[in-house]
Amino acid sequence: MDPVIVVGAGPVGLSLALALARLGVPSVVLDETPGQEETRPARTAVLRPDTAAFVGRLGCADALESAGTGWTAWRIMRRRRLVERVAFAPRTPDDAAGSAPASPVHLPQHALTRALRGALAREKLAEVVTGSRLADLEQDEHGISAHTRGPNGTWWRGSYLIGCDGPRSTVRKLLDIRFPGRTAVERHAVAALRCELPWPGEALLHRSPPRQGGGPGNEVSARPLADGLWRLDWLLPPGRELVTPDALVARIRDSLAGWSGASPAEPGTGSTGTGPDGDGNRWHGPGRLVPPYELLDTGVHTVHHRLARRWRQGRAFLAGDAAHLLGALGTQGLDEGLRDAENLAWKLGLAWHHGASELLLDSYQAERRGAVAARLRAADQALPLLRDGRSVRWRTVLPGAARGRSTLLTDGHLGRGPLGAPPVYARTPLAPPAGTVDGPLVETVPGAPVVDVAVTASDGSVVRLHDRLGQGLLVILVAPGTTVWDRRHWQSAGLMPRLTSAVAALPMSAELLVTESYPGAAAHTVLLVRPDGHLVTALAGVRPEEMTACAEAVRGGAHGRGAGAARRAGSEGAPVRPAGVGGPAGAGGPAGLGTSGTSGAAPELGRADTSDAPDRSGTPDRSDASGAADGAERGGAGEGTTGADGATDSGGAMEAGGATGARGAAEGRNGGAEGGGTTGSAGTAGAPSPVDPVGTSMLHSESD
Repeated sequence: MDPVIVVGAGPVGLSLALALARLGVPSVVLDETPGQEETRPARTAVLRPDTAAFVGRLGCADALESAGTGWTAWRIMRRRRLVERVAFAPRTPDDAAGSAPASPVHLPQHALTRALRGALAREKLAEVVTGSRLADLEQDEHGISAHTRGPNGTWWRGSYLIGCDGPRSTVRKLLDIRFPGRTAVERHAVAALRCELPWPGEALLHRSPPRQGGGPGNEVSARPLADGLWRLDWLLPPGRELVTPDALVARIRDSLAGWSGASPAEPGTGSTGTGPDGDGNRWHGPGRLVPPYELLDTGVHTVHHRLARRWRQGRAFLAGDAAHLLGALGTQGLDEGLRDAENLAWKLGLAWHHGASELLLDSYQAERRGAVAARLRAADQALPLLRDGRSVRWRTVLPGAARGRSTLLTDGHLGRGPLGAPPVYARTPLAPPAGTVDGPLVETVPGAPVVDVAVTASDGSVVRLHDRLGQGLLVILVAPGTTVWDRRHWQSAGLMPRLTSAVAALPMSAELLVTESYPGAAAHTVLLVRPDGHLVTALAGVRPEEMTACAEAVRGGAHGRGAGAARRAGSEGAPVRPAGVGGPAGAGGPAGLGTSGTSGAAPELGRADTSDAPDRSGTPDRSDASGAADGAERGGAGEGTTGADGATDSGGAMEAGGATGARGAAEGRNGGAEGGGTTGSAGTAGAPSPVDPVGTSMLHSESD
């Protein structure tokens, strides 16, 4: 069978290819770039625990440990008052399921991408082809063909194709899939610098800082990186005002002076110079002392909210920023892109090795598009409250979230609540048939991510549950006291022989694990977990018939091909044109399942984009136009966007007071190309609006 074609070699595309390779599925990654990652300290990624675990399973755990940093706490301040402080659990396996939440992992995106490239280079079933710009697609009932231009221009033949090529996705345009949404929802000035702050290892969100006027619209965050670096973000007012280097340096000095807490001289006492003191600190106006710092990189990060109408068309799929753009209020586009990849990979693994029903392939769009749509709606509903300061009832806007503005802001940054919690696929088309499973037996609802408890594998080793994800169905028996018995005894006692036989008879590959306890579960409860870590169901005891029915549902039906075609949601294939081309043949591999990634390169378009430009006022784009602000970034130097495939930072940088990362206007133009650009003022960006104006149903996550 032909390999899977992945278009785009950013974090999502590379992760997807890695996950497929570990499932025995060959892939070809078409990378428009030369394959060299530019070092940009101000362009960083924040990975939630689930996506960090996914990346770690792909062979990048060492890179996350060395280049990434976990925060010891998150603090939120308003003016000079500490509003909330959330302590994180230590980054040790024994504390993974403790009461304290796990810290996100914060690292430069170039470090993540390089680690993924290095891991992929060691895989025999994956090939990265640099200098390959996609120009055309053709698909038929047997496969899909991609034509590339450039030094390695040729026709490539694949079984499936995934567009991970960023906001200005060529794949999306060739499939004629529209990309409606909102432009310039938020803008942030960004700086990466080396300095010492009063709360080492803790991240900060500071609302209305007094040094910057104390107004309700002022907001600055500081998040630590490895090696003593910090990333600082300042929320910019609505509009297209150019952030000059001098203005950015003034923001840096104001923030550092305000946080230092040092005031050797009161204003008006004559200490108004700007020279250094005896300790290397510098005066910044009357009574202000700025601690020493080294500015490394700067930029302007523009956030857009967009959602592709369809994520599947025939044998072609969209993932990452090619399918969605988000990032306001602390939401993380790269996190969602990695979840896209993990969700899609195991389904393509089944399809490549065994064939797949239309229901299984369509479930990718139903689950992931529904989850991202719910996230975008939550952000659109919260923006007026958090940015405009309107006195609106919290409960009517966000049911169940009648809390203060600061708490809601914290939810987005920490990955909890409607703005940040991992998705729950409660309405998945892969749910077991009604009547075949019991009611709730555990605290985790069906479709939600499982808790990362300690489990015992068949070889007697004790590992974390999340470490076993990605290869097949997991069947977990809750058996208190198991660890005190020798494996030779408990594997042949009680329920184990019958459960072992039931697992071996399942219609898809599965692994049997045992755990001492699981939240809310009684002894002898059996949990079935999907390869991406979402609970299928929990059963009271060993029930082979129900287990088989659940496994059949997870793989999309008893006999695969053709089942569920009537439930396809806009996945009709493009008109078939005979390809008549050949491509690199893919070697087979062991049956399995996989996970995925994101792509970063944003190739130039292979054909003219005739779609409408986004609304230039920052209001909702209610037209049927596709395209994410294509070619619209003309506002000024240093202006960037969400970047390619889940980038969380600026696509361009500015000259800023001697910063070693200064780039200027040319880099700003590059940022617009990567991120799709922005077209005008965001003056009404906080107004609630649908991101999906069509009548297509969008499934809600249970947690959203």
